[in-house]
Amino acid sequence: SSRAPPRLSGRSPNSNMMQPMRRQGRASPLLCLSAAILAAALLPGAAVADGVTPSEARLLRDEVKDMFYHAFDGYMQHAFPLDELRPLSCQGEDSLGGYALTLIDSLDTLALLGDKERFAAGVEWVGKNVRFDINKTVSVFETNIRILGGLLSAHLIASDYATGMKIESYDDQLLHLSVDLAQRLLPAFDTPTGIPFGSVNLLYGVDDDESKITSTAGGGTLTLEFGVLSRLTNNTVFEQVAKNSVRGIWARRSKLNLVGAHINVFTGEWTQKDAGIGTSIDSFYEYVLKAYLLFGDEEYLYVFQEAYKAAMHYLHHDPWYIEVNMNSGATVWPLFNSLQAFWPGLQVWVLHISEHIPALQHIF
Repeated sequence: SSRAPPRLSGRSPNSNMMQPMRRQGRASPLLCLSAAILAAALLPGAAVADGVTPSEARLLRDEVKDMFYHAFDGYMQHAFPLDELRPLSCQGEDSLGGYALTLIDSLDTLALLGDKERFAAGVEWVGKNVRFDINKTVSVFETNIRILGGLLSAHLIASDYATGMKIESYDDQLLHLSVDLAQRLLPAFDTPTGIPFGSVNLLYGVDDDESKITSTAGGGTLTLEFGVLSRLTNNTVFEQVAKNSVRGIWARRSKLNLVGAHINVFTGEWTQKDAGIGTSIDSFYEYVLKAYLLFGDEEYLYVFQEAYKAAMHYLHHDPWYIEVNMNSGATVWPLFNSLQAFWPGLQVWVLHISEHIPALQHIF
């Protein structure tokens, strides 16, 4: 059935914050990271930045919530159960796989905003209606971060009392879907370099005419979701293929410790040698740092430290960041692009505040 779940539109009257999740007596790093961020942003008594009063912070918090519900309610009213809402025509479209992408992608946000009723309704609908045995060719990158990530986050939240969002009737439906989906993505990793194809057919595997060129972000933005899935299922295959992909990219870095934007997954040859922190590379940096923070694997820390040091040396032209040739360091693209906007947030994680502030001020 594609009928909408009950009460998935309209604001919830109760927005209590969730507590960090604990599994087997230990706080889950994934939920602790999320809870720390939300506490700083949303809790009425949380510390606020200089120049922002507590009352102003509450107004900003409510504005963020209003913006979310405006977008979410618009999707539920005009597009659900299709994947996405076209904002100008107010029509829906199946842009990825045809499995209510925006709902799955929004489940953890509903929980973080304390909207237990719609979170539970959404989890129930997804568990009953979403299937992945479909003849659809999908982006490995988008499917991982939005669908697999959405399912795993919602599973962790729905299955644990400590989150304040546990669903009594929940029986690991989203975890089962996660395993099924990840297994359907695995054929994409069958390459000589270990770096996956950019797309895969969920029913038949990699298409015969699939391009052998993928982006660095596409191959380097898998570790969190695949690593969490391995830990939840005790199946190391998922984490190993994601780690091998990162290794495949990093092994082909230049002598300057820079990576390019696009690479041939069979030959390992860089087909676009522009190095930057934005388009086609951005989340490579983000994921190697967060993989270390989440799993404590020092191999990721080493990669991040070397890659970050090189980025700050060759790409940083205070307060902006440019794109350069990965081998020579020569400027090839002296312009800002919007996908660089995550960088100041990453710098907060590594406590590089002096670099973070000017970048944030100029970007925003």
